[in-house]
Amino acid sequence: MLDNLRLELRRGCLTIAVLAQLRTEQYGYVLRKALADQGMEIDENTLYPLLRRLESQGLLVSIWREENKRNKRFYRLSSEGASVLAQLLEEWRSIDASLNRIIGAALLPDGAH
Repeated sequence: MLDNLRLELRRGCLTIAVLAQLRTEQYGYVLRKALADQGMEIDENTLYPLLRRLESQGLLVSIWREENKRNKRFYRLSSEGASVLAQLLEEWRSIDASLNRIIGAALLPDGAH
């Protein structure tokens, strides 16, 4: 049960992390490494379907380009994606503030406010 709850929580966080990281253009491997370097591990089998879904939703754009004699697909945030990211971050901050109040209140001794 805990694993399912953890997965559910992570899913939304990964979407925000990917959108935020793609404010600058990156290809999959570099994106995955950048997220991992900041403590947000993501498996390839999760990342690439997520990138395709976000692109199909119009939040990302991609382009194939040759780099080091290999074709690589570079992703970046679309203008709609930037707008959605800003809204998601606002929602995230609101949820975070509420949770901190709820968690903080739960940690107070009985009768204290």
